[in-house]
Amino acid sequence: MNCIICMPRKPWDLPFLAEPQEVAALRRMLRLHLDGWQLPDVIDVAQVCVSELVSNVITHIGLETPTTLAVSMNGSNLRIEVHDPDTRTLPTLVRAGLNSEAGRGMALIDAMADRWGVEVRSDLKVTWCEMATGLPETCAHTVRPLTAGVDELLNGYSAKKGLGLAGAESEPLALAAAEEAAIDIIADLLRWMQSHGRDADDVLDRAQIHFEAEAK
Repeated sequence: MNCIICMPRKPWDLPFLAEPQEVAALRRMLRLHLDGWQLPDVIDVAQVCVSELVSNVITHIGLETPTTLAVSMNGSNLRIEVHDPDTRTLPTLVRAGLNSEAGRGMALIDAMADRWGVEVRSDLKVTWCEMATGLPETCAHTVRPLTAGVDELLNGYSAKKGLGLAGAESEPLALAAAEEAAIDIIADLLRWMQSHGRDADDVLDRAQIHFEAEAK
């Protein structure tokens, strides 16, 4: 099956304090993740939904509320959740008038997402929405082993570069040689990305996001 269709899409979450200045950063993080998941068609809608869900927390629960953004795949649907500690204040769908400045958030989500809802748990509330991605229902969002193939890659690369990883006489020397090989690999990959018109800083940001998500 196509490797872009069935690729690792590991769930991730990001705690933050509900403040207006956090919205732009959350949208950017979401874009980076969905780019990495090869889901460009849902980025715009997903970003709007995140903005409205977070704004709903700010408006109805309060500034600096401890909140968490969680993103995952539910079958072929992208699922976005915003967790907050207020189990009493529930989002409602309000048909705002043309001149109304409030009440549009959940109506906008209702219009853009395929479905949404609210789950009340013992210590938190989860407001969620889902949108179709166009992926097949049978797609497996597999998670690759964290270090699969790394030893072979480092050994092969160090041999080509003459770093002598395989012949290191002690563990510290071997680790030092492996570190140099890893740095060379990262630098060469960034140069390759740049030569193909990609932004090296953006690639590093996405790699850092994947690293932190898989380290949890």
